[in-house]
Amino acid sequence: MNAAFGAIPILLRNPSIYGLSRITNSLFISNGEAANNKLFLYANRITTVINVSVEVVNTYFPDIYYIHVPVMDCPTARIYDFFDPVADKIHAVELNQGRTLVHCAAGVSRSSALCIAYLMKYHSLSLANAHAWVKSCRPVIRPNLGFWEQLIEYEYKLFGKTSVRMVQSPLGLIPDLYENEVRVMIAL
Repeated sequence: MNAAFGAIPILLRNPSIYGLSRITNSLFISNGEAANNKLFLYANRITTVINVSVEVVNTYFPDIYYIHVPVMDCPTARIYDFFDPVADKIHAVELNQGRTLVHCAAGVSRSSALCIAYLMKYHSLSLANAHAWVKSCRPVIRPNLGFWEQLIEYEYKLFGKTSVRMVQSPLGLIPDLYENEVRVMIAL
């Protein structure tokens, strides 16, 4: 890898959708297309790629370690079982001065759920704050309702309390963080 390459972050018109979005100094999130872009990976010095999908096939590049977490993006998929192992791996990569990219197909639901779980476990953020942080870094995130329920369960396991609850809305069950958004949508 060209040493000068590593110092140049790749910035696009809307990196929150098309490129890699930085969550921490050592953690990035993206969609499957960006995760297979050699320029993005090397320019951001990614050393580990975690593919949280069943439908995206990674292109393997030298000097990058790949992990496959086969989870479907459906509310019944059991992503909870991967919260600890993936968070532990992201943390281990960081301790070794590496950088991790977590991706799924769109970089919206599965990958965001795992990044949120990592921030709760290793940065002691509440679920509400971890979600707010990841959303500020990548505005398109939106874990599916089943993942929200599992994240709430995980937060309770970690801290003995929860900062988010599922509530009934005109659109059905939603995380309370989305209540204002739903009100605005219904009003329109």
